[in-house]
Amino acid sequence: MAMAGGGEDRAGGGDVSLIFVYGTLKRGFYNHRLTEDLIRTRDAAYLGPHTTVEAFPLVCGPHGIPYLINLPGSGHRVRGELYSVSSGLGQARLDELEGVDRGHYERLPVAVTAAETDGVGERVLEVEAYFAHRGFGEALWKRCGEEGLSEYSMEMGNKYVRREDRPPASSFIHDIHKFISEGN
Repeated sequence: MAMAGGGEDRAGGGDVSLIFVYGTLKRGFYNHRLTEDLIRTRDAAYLGPHTTVEAFPLVCGPHGIPYLINLPGSGHRVRGELYSVSSGLGQARLDELEGVDRGHYERLPVAVTAAETDGVGERVLEVEAYFAHRGFGEALWKRCGEEGLSEYSMEMGNKYVRREDRPPASSFIHDIHKFISEGN
Protein backbone atom coordinates (compact mmCIF):
# COMPACT_ATOMS: atom_id res chain seq x y z
CA MET A 1 0.00 0.00 0.00
CA ALA A 2 1.44 3.40 -0.95
CA MET A 3 1.66 5.95 1.84
CA ALA A 4 0.95 9.68 1.74
CA GLY A 5 3.25 12.42 2.93
CA GLY A 6 6.97 12.91 2.92
CA GLY A 7 6.99 13.88 -0.74
CA GLU A 8 8.12 17.11 -2.29
CA ASP A 9 5.49 19.66 -3.24
CA ARG A 10 5.39 21.42 -6.61
CA ALA A 11 6.40 24.68 -4.93
CA GLY A 12 9.77 23.05 -4.32
CA GLY A 13 10.95 21.42 -1.16
CA GLY A 14 8.11 21.09 1.34
CA ASP A 15 6.25 18.04 2.55
CA VAL A 16 2.85 17.21 1.08
CA SER A 17 -0.21 15.35 2.27
CA LEU A 18 -2.72 13.54 0.09
CA ILE A 19 -6.22 14.77 0.91
CA PHE A 20 -9.41 13.05 -0.31
CA VAL A 21 -12.32 15.49 -0.69
CA TYR A 22 -15.91 14.34 -1.13
CA GLY A 23 -18.11 17.43 -0.68
CA THR A 24 -17.99 21.18 -1.16
CA LEU A 25 -14.24 21.22 -1.89
CA LYS A 26 -14.75 19.21 -5.10
CA ARG A 27 -14.60 20.85 -8.52
CA GLY A 28 -17.85 22.68 -9.32
CA PHE A 29 -18.88 23.12 -5.66
CA TYR A 30 -18.90 26.25 -3.51
CA ASN A 31 -15.73 25.74 -1.44
CA HIS A 32 -13.65 24.61 -4.43
CA ARG A 33 -12.58 28.25 -4.70
CA LEU A 34 -10.20 27.51 -1.79
CA THR A 35 -8.81 24.48 -3.62
CA GLU A 36 -8.36 26.61 -6.76
CA ASP A 37 -6.53 29.25 -4.73
CA LEU A 38 -4.20 26.57 -3.32
CA ILE A 39 -3.55 25.25 -6.83
CA ARG A 40 -2.84 28.79 -8.04
CA THR A 41 -0.22 29.28 -5.26
CA ARG A 42 1.18 25.79 -5.93
CA ASP A 43 0.09 24.59 -2.49
CA ALA A 44 -2.15 21.91 -4.04
CA ALA A 45 -2.40 19.76 -7.15
CA TYR A 46 -5.41 17.81 -8.45
CA LEU A 47 -4.69 14.06 -8.70
CA GLY A 48 -8.00 12.87 -10.13
CA PRO A 49 -11.18 11.10 -9.10
CA HIS A 50 -10.80 8.50 -6.36
CA THR A 51 -13.05 6.22 -4.33
CA THR A 52 -12.73 4.94 -0.77
CA VAL A 53 -11.66 1.29 -0.56
CA GLU A 54 -14.04 0.63 2.32
CA ALA A 55 -17.65 1.71 2.67
CA PHE A 56 -18.26 4.73 4.90
CA PRO A 57 -21.41 6.70 5.72
CA LEU A 58 -21.73 9.93 3.75
CA VAL A 59 -24.69 12.08 4.81
CA CYS A 60 -25.96 15.63 4.55
CA GLY A 61 -26.62 17.56 7.72
CA PRO A 62 -27.94 21.03 8.44
CA HIS A 63 -27.32 23.70 5.80
CA GLY A 64 -26.67 20.99 3.19
CA ILE A 65 -23.23 20.29 4.66
CA PRO A 66 -21.79 16.86 3.74
CA TYR A 67 -20.22 14.63 6.39
CA LEU A 68 -18.14 11.50 5.99
CA ILE A 69 -18.52 9.45 9.16
CA ASN A 70 -15.79 7.23 10.55
CA LEU A 71 -17.79 4.00 10.70
CA PRO A 72 -15.95 1.73 8.24
CA GLY A 73 -18.15 -0.95 6.70
CA SER A 74 -21.35 1.13 6.88
CA GLY A 75 -22.75 3.10 3.95
CA HIS A 76 -21.09 2.92 0.54
CA ARG A 77 -17.72 3.32 -1.09
CA VAL A 78 -17.56 7.09 -1.47
CA ARG A 79 -16.53 8.89 -4.67
CA GLY A 80 -14.53 12.09 -4.49
CA GLU A 81 -11.31 13.75 -5.61
CA LEU A 82 -7.71 13.43 -4.47
CA TYR A 83 -5.36 16.39 -4.01
CA SER A 84 -1.72 16.67 -3.09
CA VAL A 85 -1.60 19.53 -0.57
CA SER A 86 1.40 21.27 0.99
CA SER A 87 1.68 20.18 4.61
CA GLY A 88 2.19 23.77 5.71
CA LEU A 89 -0.01 26.50 4.27
CA GLY A 90 -2.27 24.27 2.17
CA GLN A 91 -3.17 21.91 4.95
CA ALA A 92 -3.57 24.75 7.46
CA ARG A 93 -6.07 26.52 5.18
CA LEU A 94 -8.08 23.34 4.67
CA ASP A 95 -8.03 22.61 8.43
CA GLU A 96 -9.31 26.14 9.08
CA LEU A 97 -12.17 25.79 6.58
CA GLU A 98 -13.11 22.40 8.04
CA GLY A 99 -13.02 23.68 11.64
CA VAL A 100 -10.55 21.05 12.86
CA ASP A 101 -9.56 23.17 15.89
CA ARG A 102 -13.24 23.92 16.64
CA GLY A 103 -14.47 20.30 16.76
CA HIS A 104 -16.29 20.34 13.41
CA TYR A 105 -14.25 17.79 11.46
CA GLU A 106 -11.27 15.53 12.12
CA ARG A 107 -8.59 14.80 9.53
CA LEU A 108 -8.16 11.02 9.62
CA PRO A 109 -6.52 8.35 7.46
CA VAL A 110 -8.53 6.58 4.77
CA ALA A 111 -7.59 4.21 1.94
CA VAL A 112 -8.60 5.24 -1.59
CA THR A 113 -8.05 4.03 -5.11
CA ALA A 114 -8.32 5.72 -8.50
CA ALA A 115 -12.01 5.81 -9.43
CA GLU A 116 -11.58 4.36 -12.91
CA THR A 117 -9.96 1.08 -11.77
CA ASP A 118 -13.22 -0.60 -10.62
CA GLY A 119 -11.17 -2.83 -8.33
CA VAL A 120 -9.06 -4.35 -11.13
CA GLY A 121 -5.36 -3.85 -10.54
CA GLU A 122 -6.13 -0.97 -8.22
CA ARG A 123 -3.33 0.87 -6.45
CA VAL A 124 -4.42 1.61 -2.91
CA LEU A 125 -3.24 4.86 -1.33
CA GLU A 126 -3.33 5.74 2.36
CA VAL A 127 -4.48 9.37 2.42
CA GLU A 128 -6.46 11.64 4.73
CA ALA A 129 -10.03 12.95 4.64
CA TYR A 130 -12.13 15.24 6.80
CA PHE A 131 -14.56 13.14 8.84
CA ALA A 132 -17.40 14.42 11.02
CA HIS A 133 -16.01 14.93 14.52
CA ARG A 134 -16.34 11.86 16.74
CA GLY A 135 -18.40 13.95 19.17
CA PHE A 136 -21.41 13.83 16.82
CA GLY A 137 -20.59 11.60 13.83
CA GLU A 138 -22.36 8.42 14.92
CA ALA A 139 -25.41 10.34 16.18
CA LEU A 140 -25.60 12.13 12.83
CA TRP A 141 -25.51 8.76 11.03
CA LYS A 142 -28.40 7.52 13.17
CA ARG A 143 -30.32 10.80 12.66
CA CYS A 144 -30.02 10.27 8.89
CA GLY A 145 -31.65 6.83 9.23
CA GLU A 146 -28.33 5.03 8.70
CA GLU A 147 -28.76 5.61 4.98
CA GLY A 148 -25.73 7.04 3.27
CA LEU A 149 -24.76 8.31 -0.13
CA SER A 150 -22.04 7.16 -2.49
CA GLU A 151 -21.40 10.71 -3.71
CA TYR A 152 -22.21 14.32 -2.82
CA SER A 153 -24.01 15.37 -6.01
CA MET A 154 -24.56 18.75 -7.66
CA GLU A 155 -28.21 18.54 -6.62
CA MET A 156 -27.11 18.28 -2.99
CA GLY A 157 -24.52 20.99 -3.52
CA ASN A 158 -27.31 23.33 -4.59
CA LYS A 159 -28.81 22.94 -1.09
CA TYR A 160 -25.56 24.05 0.58
CA VAL A 161 -26.02 27.28 2.57
CA ARG A 162 -22.91 29.47 2.66
CA ARG A 163 -21.74 30.61 6.10
CA GLU A 164 -22.59 34.22 5.34
CA ASP A 165 -26.16 33.22 4.39
CA ARG A 166 -26.90 31.28 7.58
CA PRO A 167 -28.85 32.92 10.41
CA PRO A 168 -26.71 35.45 12.31
CA ALA A 169 -26.91 33.48 15.56
CA SER A 170 -26.01 30.25 13.74
CA SER A 171 -23.30 28.14 15.36
CA PHE A 172 -21.95 25.04 13.65
CA ILE A 173 -21.91 22.86 16.78
CA HIS A 174 -25.30 24.15 18.01
CA ASP A 175 -26.86 23.59 14.57
CA ILE A 176 -25.54 20.03 14.29
CA HIS A 177 -26.75 19.09 17.79
CA LYS A 178 -30.15 20.68 17.10
CA PHE A 179 -30.39 18.75 13.81
CA ILE A 180 -29.53 15.49 15.60
CA SER A 181 -32.02 16.09 18.44
CA GLU A 182 -34.86 16.90 16.01
CA GLY A 183 -34.69 13.32 14.80
CA ASN A 184 -35.53 11.93 18.25
